[in-house]
Amino acid sequence: MRENVEIVSEDTLRKVRIPPGQFETKKWPILHAGSTPRVNLETWSLSFFGLVETPLSLNWTELRAMPASRVFADMHCVTRWSMLDNTWEGVLVGDLMPRVRPRPEAKFVLVHAEQGWTTNLPLADFLADDALFAWSRNGEELAPDHGRPLRLVVPKLYAWKSAKWVRGIEFLADDQPGFWEQNGYHMRGDPWAEQRFW
Repeated sequence: MRENVEIVSEDTLRKVRIPPGQFETKKWPILHAGSTPRVNLETWSLSFFGLVETPLSLNWTELRAMPASRVFADMHCVTRWSMLDNTWEGVLVGDLMPRVRPRPEAKFVLVHAEQGWTTNLPLADFLADDALFAWSRNGEELAPDHGRPLRLVVPKLYAWKSAKWVRGIEFLADDQPGFWEQNGYHMRGDPWAEQRFW
């Protein structure tokens, strides 16, 4: 397992960092469906299940005991704002995979979050070097409205794929739409290709 890795997301190295149809914001807008969940860290867990060799469940203490890494990345929302220069801290997705060992037939994941919220990802995007489970941004713990205690951060895709209040990752052979995808959002969500909707 890597210790205290610092990764610079390749999108931050682009000559033009704002994708088509986006505008830059310095504030971090609060957007989500439903209310902000109240999370009890004493009963909280993060689970990995489905097409894996070793199902895994970590409580908050176990997760925070893992080596933390940082990812410098931009964030792009499907609602057209982009927030540059974020430093996320947490556990890299890649650092958890040796413990989970996805099976060869796993090609997608369905991310499960509080209140039954879900979103889907190709396995390749989930396993990107700059994807991580983040508990802080720019040196401050995430606020509840931004996903405390933990959100998945996948910088290469629109921000709805970076699920707030994440609780589980289900490994699947076939792509399965999540909440927003069932309601018209694109199955992948690449901001550089403007994959906003079906």
